[in-house]
Amino acid sequence: MRTLVIETATAACSVALVEAGAVVASAHEVVGRGHAERLVPMIAALPSGGRADAVLVDCGPGSFTGIRVGIAAARGLGLGWGVPVHGFSSLPLVAAAAFAADADLDRLAVVLEGGHGEVFMQPFARYPLAATADFASLPPAEAMARIEGTAVGNGVRFLASGGRDVLPNAADVILLPAEQIQLPPRPIYGRAPDAKPMAPDTVGA
Repeated sequence: MRTLVIETATAACSVALVEAGAVVASAHEVVGRGHAERLVPMIAALPSGGRADAVLVDCGPGSFTGIRVGIAAARGLGLGWGVPVHGFSSLPLVAAAAFAADADLDRLAVVLEGGHGEVFMQPFARYPLAATADFASLPPAEAMARIEGTAVGNGVRFLASGGRDVLPNAADVILLPAEQIQLPPRPIYGRAPDAKPMAPDTVGA
């Protein structure tokens, strides 16, 4: 079964076609805020226009807009092709890639850029790949105080201790355990919304 993977949760935009645990084709670009403009052309440039038997999409946490662009595209393609759509999280994706790139790492913390001066942080152990605590949106100083081992992700530039600045890549999804690519295709924002509905007794006041 061939799967189209969509990753738009950070400044990167990447797509991949995966079949039998191997990457058939992929593309990865740093687009900043240009996900809406680049995603569809990148999919169309894949073999057979990216047509697949299933769609897998990064649900976050990360960029509010990027996440929504990716999930909307995944749902639309799934509906149009009549194929299932599932999700995964950006945090274990970055962790799995970091562990694969460095055999000496046993534990790490993924730190991704969040909003309002905060970062998304979650610690992971190598084997079996699993988070050792819930993820949280934290001020950089607080995140740094909780980190044990190496920090990886595009949020490390906000840490005084630094780390390995990397972005998620759709092609790395082959490194994730099966149970981590079965999430519902819904956004994982990581923060409460900044705008809240007015209380009923204040409406029209």
